[in-house]
Amino acid sequence: MSTPSDVLVVGSGAAGLAVVECLRRKGYGGRVTLLGEETGAPYDRPPLSKQVLAGTWDAERTHLRTRDVLDALDAEFVLGERASALDAASRTVRTASGSELRAGAVVLATGLRPRRLPGLSGPAGVHVLRTLDDAARLRTELLEARRAVVVGDGVLGAEIAATARLMGIDVTLAGPQAAPMETQLGQDVAGRLAALHTEHGVRLRPDTLVDGLATDDGRVTGVRTAGSGTIPADLVVSAVGSTPATDWLEGSGLVLDDGVVCDSRCRAADGVYATGDVARFDHEALGRSVRLENRTNATEQAMLVAANILGEDRPYSPLPYFWTDQLGVKIQVYGVPTPTATAHIVEGSPEQGRFVALYTDDDGPVAVLGWNMPKQARQHRGDLLGRYTPAPRPESAVATP
Repeated sequence: MSTPSDVLVVGSGAAGLAVVECLRRKGYGGRVTLLGEETGAPYDRPPLSKQVLAGTWDAERTHLRTRDVLDALDAEFVLGERASALDAASRTVRTASGSELRAGAVVLATGLRPRRLPGLSGPAGVHVLRTLDDAARLRTELLEARRAVVVGDGVLGAEIAATARLMGIDVTLAGPQAAPMETQLGQDVAGRLAALHTEHGVRLRPDTLVDGLATDDGRVTGVRTAGSGTIPADLVVSAVGSTPATDWLEGSGLVLDDGVVCDSRCRAADGVYATGDVARFDHEALGRSVRLENRTNATEQAMLVAANILGEDRPYSPLPYFWTDQLGVKIQVYGVPTPTATAHIVEGSPEQGRFVALYTDDDGPVAVLGWNMPKQARQHRGDLLGRYTPAPRPESAVATP
């Protein structure tokens, strides 16, 4: 496919903006349009559950770029306008207001929407955290709250609970796992994270299923659990995960399966690409389809998409990476710990609060984790390259000029 004369990016978050920036850095001179549902300038989401919620950052500090930098991109920003349908064959996007936008290449970067469990919405005092507006509302009510319950013990739930506790709130963190973030960290390290939360006064309710809310006069008063009573609360945060924002793509002609299904070039159809949290792509090194929800991937995948739009034809086979800051501890994870992997301490000491763990399974190293040792964790990334680097393509598969 020849270089398109215009590109439409749907989604104004970090991934969408990175596509625009990379196109311009590579010298693309065609028309670029960025369509976004939110009205404000593109902003970063990781600080929402930490610095913004705690009040140490204001909203402007989350902005990814200044107004002058955005203007210099010479792109059209169509903000406050929700995409409602896509015709992949003609690369035409229809918006909620009835407008139609057509381009030679379309990039889908619509991210995630918070998952809502039945019975965990409606009453006053119940929150989710996905946007700047969500963070502002939650912070306002946390400042008045005495007891909060966070439902969901993944990354977001653990971060919210940690931040609320540092604000002086009586916090309970309830979730189905044996320890916070056990799926992402493995049993041993998740147990250390549980101990950290407990030491700071977070009340943990592991192995807990929530089946509803207790209310009084339209306001939440507690969280009902399956078989173990009600946890009192005057504020509840639902952090039970997210789903890819693909509802508007039904009938588009694309394959949707827990995200927009793409090939290894992040291409969902001729001239249609996906990037960031919404993209499920073929990881050639792992030999399977994956979808990554992290800030680093949003930028790296967007850069790859921009390159492929311009004809570079490169596969996307990243070494997955995420980080989290909780209660004075920085945790960084390279790779993906598998359920059967065993963690071995290779530097530092858990007793001293600083260590690097290498996760291995029957096929070798699968992940590296740093606990307050960021430099050392980065140095151990090389242990994983064999697992996450695609095998060279045979000469017969390489096209000759």
